[in-house]
Amino acid sequence: MLAAALAASPAVSTTAGASTVAPAAAEPIGIALEGWPYPFPISYFEFVAEGQTLRQAYMDVAPTGKPNGRVALLFHGRNFPASYWDKVIRAFTADGYRVIATDQIGFGKSSKPDVPYSFDFFAANSAALLDSLGIKQVDLVGHSIGGMLAARFTRTYPERVRRLVLEAPVGLEDYRLTVPPVSDAFLYDREYGLTADAYRDFLKNTYSLSGPVAEIEPFVSLRERLKASGEYPRWVKSFIKSYQMIHDQPVVHEYPLIATPTLFIMGSADHNAPGKPYTTKELGAGMGRNADNAKAIAASMPNAQVVVFDGVGHLVHLERPEDFNRTALGFLDR
Repeated sequence: MLAAALAASPAVSTTAGASTVAPAAAEPIGIALEGWPYPFPISYFEFVAEGQTLRQAYMDVAPTGKPNGRVALLFHGRNFPASYWDKVIRAFTADGYRVIATDQIGFGKSSKPDVPYSFDFFAANSAALLDSLGIKQVDLVGHSIGGMLAARFTRTYPERVRRLVLEAPVGLEDYRLTVPPVSDAFLYDREYGLTADAYRDFLKNTYSLSGPVAEIEPFVSLRERLKASGEYPRWVKSFIKSYQMIHDQPVVHEYPLIATPTLFIMGSADHNAPGKPYTTKELGAGMGRNADNAKAIAASMPNAQVVVFDGVGHLVHLERPEDFNRTALGFLDR
């Protein structure tokens, strides 16, 4: 589905007539993912914030099937760039959608500025991007932290969202009630020193992946290549801001106010709970009941429903792409 990040070719040295192969080092990649392949061409929306000119990357993909006149806007998760929507984009465009898949500021190929991050900031940027493209209304799909952003976007611009799909969103509970605040310095040290093996284990275990880890391996390699960049410290500083945003800016209390038709697509094995390692065992035990939380939240909303895939974790559209696409499009096409 996605092009893997390839390590540099191994170097060969000769000593006393014997050749040895040195371990391959990860080829550095810039923190705007220069050289990292996306499945479709990238464009940039340029705007000014906090006195800085920023560039927000996005893919704008035309329908390949009979056009249905609608636009799907995709919001990515925290540990992935928009490139991981590849199969979703292909399914949606085949169904007649124009698809906009954007990297939020601080992620993927977009700028990594030293400005405050908030869901309101990201929502406003996304609305301005749509304005620049002349798009008035979208069907909105958000995954993980992108689900939190999708909820805030829908609350802020209800007239712009025809239907809302939330794939394994985080923030289905208020983490402030169970997880104490942690400092930027603490998070920086944890992220800066994370090894490839530790990151792979984090993705596999935290996201409760039910099958092989092949889908996440390119992103493990990508992070190793980012670590080899001279700008890696700035990338880490940007990345930890998104954790603080998840913790400090809950959206769970806003769901009953969303009247837009909404579908939660959940995995039964998804127990992802940002901040759980930073709280007590007793408080952590009640965190991450995501499918149950989604059902309770949907019941409090005027027009919402939940589909749960058994044995699936946090990455539904990567673990079960055909089922995800069929379910999401079935809801959107009603």
